[in-house]
Amino acid sequence: MKRFALRDRTDRLDAVTQYEDIVRILATQEFPWDITQALSFALFRTYAVPSIGVLLHDTGEFTARPQKRYDDTVLILDAILEHGLASPKGRSALRRMNQMHGAYDISNDDMRYVLCTFVVTPVRWLAEFGWRALTPHEVTAWTHYYRAMGRHMGIQDIPETYDDFATVMDDYEAKHFAYDERSRAVADATLELLTTFPPSNLAPKSLVTLFARTLMEDELLDAFRYPRPSALSRKVFRSALWLRGRFVRYALPPRETPLFGREGTNLRTYPQGFDVEKLGTFPQGCPVHHRRPAAAPAAEPEAAQPRQGTASS
Repeated sequence: MKRFALRDRTDRLDAVTQYEDIVRILATQEFPWDITQALSFALFRTYAVPSIGVLLHDTGEFTARPQKRYDDTVLILDAILEHGLASPKGRSALRRMNQMHGAYDISNDDMRYVLCTFVVTPVRWLAEFGWRALTPHEVTAWTHYYRAMGRHMGIQDIPETYDDFATVMDDYEAKHFAYDERSRAVADATLELLTTFPPSNLAPKSLVTLFARTLMEDELLDAFRYPRPSALSRKVFRSALWLRGRFVRYALPPRETPLFGREGTNLRTYPQGFDVEKLGTFPQGCPVHHRRPAAAPAAEPEAAQPRQGTASS
């Protein structure tokens, strides 16, 4: 296949009505490694908003079981991507995600901000480190995909365009990035997990975490009270990523078959397979409200209620 064959394919698809097909090509064939890194970094930066980082810390999942939380997140989003938002498996994955979110008091602003990071961070990553940047047509499709996902999640006031998403994200971070030791603990646990992924596990942990810090803006570093790397470190590591992009562009052909998240080497929790409806957490029992049988004793505690406005898809 020609190096730009997949771009030519996305160009022929409608960005408004066929956005799922375009995003599937981008995430599993054109940029599987880059988009995986970018989405991981998108989630990481949300920890610097204390209302998000503290909640994640208090669940205990991100500090006690970071590998499982990573795997669950990848597999839930992967099921939606592979099968489609309206498919039975996609709807099951959306329902599982909404059940987890609905068990906690999460503001719409925080939910919308996280959605913004998933729209904006990959576009910026590819513009700087990818073997090519996304085309405006692809950015439109990428934006429509996450707008649709946001609607299924019951998020209100979703931005209309990519530029709107970028503005909301940047403004939210400027206003809300702040230090909290619990958020820092979640970030530390995530960086520790990063050092176990191949090939990073072959390098000294200090080098791996330095590499990660060179990809963070000063505002993000300051929110975690991480030391700022030197200008030389930033240049060396960022140049290495840029050179990787050149190598991919000129030395590697495009993938002919998709590479889905469930096939990734970093997933280690479910070697025998998984059921998407059993992924994630079930705080205080199942967070979905079930009608109590008439004969049940009045003192029986009720299951946790979903977040107001969350769609069950």
